[in-house]
Amino acid sequence: MSNEFERPMPELMSGDFSAADEPFALFAEWLADATASEPNDPNAMALATVDNDGLPDVRMVLLKHADVEGFVFYTNYESAKGREILGHPKAALCFHWKSLRRQVRVRGPVTPVDGAEADAYFASRPRGSRIGAWASKQSQPLESRFALEKEVARYTAKFGLGTIPRPPHWSGFRIAPVAIEFWHDRPFRLHDRISFTRPHPGAAWDKARLYP
Repeated sequence: MSNEFERPMPELMSGDFSAADEPFALFAEWLADATASEPNDPNAMALATVDNDGLPDVRMVLLKHADVEGFVFYTNYESAKGREILGHPKAALCFHWKSLRRQVRVRGPVTPVDGAEADAYFASRPRGSRIGAWASKQSQPLESRFALEKEVARYTAKFGLGTIPRPPHWSGFRIAPVAIEFWHDRPFRLHDRISFTRPHPGAAWDKARLYP
């Protein structure tokens, strides 16, 4: 029987990431490592929001863009997460790359992406996904799978072979982080944790090493 406290660590994790002086370049490096290592969806992230009763909600979504401005994902604004973010525009993210034994946590305010950015991404999606954005009343009760398939068929016929415009209720959000934490698994639960924080987006980062 293997001993979880003595497992070998992947070579990709041998670098000292505590030397980084800002988080965005380090995140890009870790995402690139995950893209080479993870078998499925290296851009998957848990998104946490809060509803009108203050009850947290969390689900997996896909990161579609990340740069110094923040982390972007797309959704139906009439979905549960869309309504929660529009009502309480702050959120948290968690990336967990099991193959690398790495984790990144992000927190910050959320703003909608502009229309041109959303249009460009929507146009890049597979045609079936664009049809689905029109057909799905995301998070609403669905009487049967057949009802969804009927909506897909209806919008497939409506748009034919022509251009499929972006639905008015479908767009993107950008989380501009005020806190990013990098976590690296180490033996005996003596993990490495480096935290970057700032008072507001655009401010200088403060870096600290945290106890595991």
